[in-house]
Amino acid sequence: MADEIKTGELKTIDLTALDLAALLCSRVCHDAVGPVGAIVNGLELLDEDDSPETQTLSLELIRKSARQASARLQFARIAFGAAGSAGSAVDLGYAQQLTSQFMQDEKVSLNWETPRLFVEKNRVKLLMNLVVIALASIPIGGTIDVKMEGDAENPEFHVNARGPKPRLGQHIIDLMAGKSESGAVDAHGFQVFYTGEIARACGMEITVKVDEASVSILAKPSEPSAT
Repeated sequence: MADEIKTGELKTIDLTALDLAALLCSRVCHDAVGPVGAIVNGLELLDEDDSPETQTLSLELIRKSARQASARLQFARIAFGAAGSAGSAVDLGYAQQLTSQFMQDEKVSLNWETPRLFVEKNRVKLLMNLVVIALASIPIGGTIDVKMEGDAENPEFHVNARGPKPRLGQHIIDLMAGKSESGAVDAHGFQVFYTGEIARACGMEITVKVDEASVSILAKPSEPSAT
């Protein structure tokens, strides 16, 4: 039976606006630097060797890397950025498209089953970031299922990652709750912390369950506080 993971008594992470911006920029750069670097490598190969074989391989590398860079940056515009800030909602179908492109080169299949609705943008950002966490929980590969219950005003997001040896360390759960042993967060853990910040900002609570076969994440509107 799956056991719900609960957060222990730790220090609350408190970031200044400057630190938050710096860590967010680091995360976006981290995602983009790999494929951009590969484009540079492909161009250098073209300069060094003009044989037909090398040109073919180099152009394939450049095309693939350019597609990866574009997919990651388009995903980041919604998941981490202020894209669509002129409106208050984002189309879940568009979020699905961006997430599928983002995961195109991963050893993971994405099954996205949500209605084509416009949902408050921070809640869509939350869903996309939960998929990133689910992706990291199955490093060997597997399947991620994304489902939604409720309606656009009160959505419940279910993200289930299935694969060999799924894992989600306690520190991940703590970071989503805005806590760590030191009361700080580094660039490696920032995306998880940021996910929790989005959830709190849009009135959603996150529950995580882990068993031998899967990692299940549920995000639903927070219960009103008793008065």
